[in-house]
Amino acid sequence: MSKNILIVVTSASQVNNEKKTGLWLSEFAESYIEFSKQGFNITIVSPLGGKTPIDANSLSGGVHQDLLDTQIYLENTIKLDEISASDYDAIFLPGGHGTMFDLPDNAKLQSLLIDFYEAGKIVSAVCHGPAGLVNAKLANGKYLVEGKRITGFTDSEEKAAGMDSFMPFLLESKLRQAKAAFINAADWSDHIEVDGNLITGQNPQSTLSVARGIIAKLK
Repeated sequence: MSKNILIVVTSASQVNNEKKTGLWLSEFAESYIEFSKQGFNITIVSPLGGKTPIDANSLSGGVHQDLLDTQIYLENTIKLDEISASDYDAIFLPGGHGTMFDLPDNAKLQSLLIDFYEAGKIVSAVCHGPAGLVNAKLANGKYLVEGKRITGFTDSEEKAAGMDSFMPFLLESKLRQAKAAFINAADWSDHIEVDGNLITGQNPQSTLSVARGIIAKLK
């Protein structure tokens, strides 16, 4: 029986009045292609539904055409509020700086993440995607990430990218505040952490490893 994967992308298009942001395309595209190869059913949702904003920086520098072609699937995303965790086997949050603005305080997303996690389903994210996890709390009141081995875009990478002063918080620091056992590798290295059914990747370079980790668990 084919597996059903829920991909949650950002709806946020602005860092501030001058600076635009959105989804980092490769983190969506590489995973989408890997899941498609497995014949998985993929549903793409966002906080607002509709067209997903894509960070222009993720479209520069010789992006492969097959990655660019996946933009068609981001033209009309389903609104997050319409989704039930019971219909899916895994939830995946790709990044892009937009996620830092609209995922952390999204009550519906937090509810879904808890439903997935407490049902023993896969909860996964890469790069800035773990921003969606920072405020999610289990029924016992503890943060979902508390005591879990996790990774995500590091404070060092944020500073290297020159974006640290524009963010509402630093992702690594915020996850550590939620008592996650945050593990970072060298900047821009392919690095994932798997703690039970929680799978996270550090940066865009880690996307394929996360996708393959999800596939391995689902199989």
